[in-house]
Amino acid sequence: MSTTTDAQSPASASDGDPATDRFAVPAAATGSRGRRLVRGRPEDPSWVRPTFWLLLVATAVTYLWDLGAAGWSNSFYAAAVQAGTQSWKAWLFGALDAPGLITVDKPPASMWVMALSGRIFGFSTWSMLVPEALMGVASVALVYAMVRRWSGPRTALAAASLVAFMPAAALMFKFNNPDAMLVLCMVLAAWTTVRAVDAAGTKAGTWWLVAAGAFVGLGFLTKQLQVMLVVPGLALVYLVAAPTRLRRRIGDLVAAGVAIVVSAGWYVALVQIWPASSRPYIGGSTDNSLLELALGYNGLQRVLGGEGGPGGGGGRRGAGGMPGGMPGGGGVPGGAGGPGGMPGGGPGGPGGMPGGGFGGSPSLGRLFTSEFSGNASWLLPGAIVLLLAGLWFTRRAPRTDRTRALLLLGGGWLVVHALVFSEMSGIIHPYYTVAMVPGVAVTAAAGASILWRERARLAARIVLAVTVAGTAAWSAVVLTQADWGLWLRWVVVAAGVLGAIGLLLPRLLVRRAVAVVVAVLALVGTVGASTAFAAVTAATPHQGSVVSAGPDTGNVMMGGPGGPGGAGREGGAQADRMRGMGGGPGMGEQTSPELVALLRSAGTRWAAATTGAMNQAGLQLSSGVPVMAMGGFMGSDPAPTLAQFQEYVATGQIRYYVVGGGPGGGMGPGGPGGAPGAGAQDRGATGGPMDRGTTGEITSWVTSHFTKIEVGGRTVYDLSRPLS
Repeated sequence: MSTTTDAQSPASASDGDPATDRFAVPAAATGSRGRRLVRGRPEDPSWVRPTFWLLLVATAVTYLWDLGAAGWSNSFYAAAVQAGTQSWKAWLFGALDAPGLITVDKPPASMWVMALSGRIFGFSTWSMLVPEALMGVASVALVYAMVRRWSGPRTALAAASLVAFMPAAALMFKFNNPDAMLVLCMVLAAWTTVRAVDAAGTKAGTWWLVAAGAFVGLGFLTKQLQVMLVVPGLALVYLVAAPTRLRRRIGDLVAAGVAIVVSAGWYVALVQIWPASSRPYIGGSTDNSLLELALGYNGLQRVLGGEGGPGGGGGRRGAGGMPGGMPGGGGVPGGAGGPGGMPGGGPGGPGGMPGGGFGGSPSLGRLFTSEFSGNASWLLPGAIVLLLAGLWFTRRAPRTDRTRALLLLGGGWLVVHALVFSEMSGIIHPYYTVAMVPGVAVTAAAGASILWRERARLAARIVLAVTVAGTAAWSAVVLTQADWGLWLRWVVVAAGVLGAIGLLLPRLLVRRAVAVVVAVLALVGTVGASTAFAAVTAATPHQGSVVSAGPDTGNVMMGGPGGPGGAGREGGAQADRMRGMGGGPGMGEQTSPELVALLRSAGTRWAAATTGAMNQAGLQLSSGVPVMAMGGFMGSDPAPTLAQFQEYVATGQIRYYVVGGGPGGGMGPGGPGGAPGAGAQDRGATGGPMDRGTTGEITSWVTSHFTKIEVGGRTVYDLSRPLS
């Protein structure tokens, strides 16, 4: 069996490139940096760099095409971005409104970028989403650069292409959730780790690894503990493959750990020492602490599960609530009838859904269910097979072998993400799987490269053939689960089977033309379906708080506008696509021109207050003036208190209170002609499930002390006109 040796370069071992010194950066000493950037490495074939640039152009077109069609995407985050363009304090803390009452339930790093773009180019859908798309292009380029250092150009192009055209990537790099920046931070950390391994034993190597830690810290400020899932794989690669003594490797890893703490901790410390009375409440936390948010709602609760969502409110088992804080059935905002007589949802089912209401029950098969499979699981079975086979075929390679190191990097990334996502008992959404896309891509490309190098061996050809045929079969299953492109199933299966047969016949592969045909058939069988699904994902506008790749794969969350499914109400998650979760925040609620005009004429610090971000975002984005989201994301956070709200009203800082309702809203009773939602009793004065606690106290006080008016089909209380 052939293996790489210390005298061979990883490129020559994997792709047939000319041999170079193992630990040198190829072409580093030849040609200017600009020339290498444009033309690539001198040892690369002439077609490589044009193909790379063509890939980046295709990626940019895919992610930027018709970018404004989705409107505000997730308006929960869009409202925070808008606020960041109006107030630097709101920008710093990620507040939902310019005056800064309460933040979103994530750290603000991704919103920093989008809001800065809005300040430069003016706040719009495009200024908000273009940075997300460019993060996707940058991630693809970095995956290529990372893989190219340890393997050949074909492997690098394969890995980068798999990242670019995976459906989850085509979804989230056109969306304003934090996941786009999270993936970029992870890829940056991996790329700098690769650089650190190449320079191990020198000061430069230590600093490269410190930079990797800094990017992990930035990822923490993007989506908190989720970024830590990439750390075990990166640490393993450096510990195993860095060509320096063990003590130096451990010391460098400790330095990287310190860098993580410093790069994330400065902001945590800033929030902690900033007087709570002069900064926004940390949305989603129970004690106004960013650290508690990281360890609680965005940390252990996600993995271990637990009662209560943001702020500890949320549903209750056996009372229509889903554990994890998202209400079930009629307990979802929108449960009460909206304007025009839209029916309210019925009461929730017994005990709600397991697993926080999303993602089904924890199990190793979760990622292969219809809810998840269409996002990032297309290549997952094949990647696992290639990982195991690749490790077997490189088992006798030197410790510092770069080919195996690349496989360990991708495999560690993939395995940790897959295990955690499979066993999470708290809230998990299918789009989270975008974070494991680079790991799947690198593992599949590196494993296939190793087996192709060993294709003279029957065992390698058998594994390659089984992987191709199995991936084609699994792609057909995913298409069936999605109920989309059913004709494509036969194409990918036929191509996969023919490609697998060709791989088993080495005499055919000797002839170049036949080898090309076999390669094309194998590609169609393995990535044809996922690429087509990515194309339809990119071409479909997605909007809402829970989105999923494709036209309707696995999107079986809550109902659409006017209330989710009680008896007799068809759930709208698939019927009302714009590809999001109907009835949740960011559902594109249409605010009437009359209400917009009223809000714009308020002239107060907050034009209005309403319960929950799912009501607030539509009002604020439509009017362009600050609207207070009482209780934050789900209306369950203890901000503001009744005393604070009364002070705001007494000092003329809030003009109106808008009762939730209509599409995406639902905190209030039925609008004109609407019937109250079932189960509205015992949910506060306005019938909303989140109108209890501090928000319920405020609502009761408002409705009993101020004049009610109807504006554009919505109930509004004028806080400047007390009842006589």
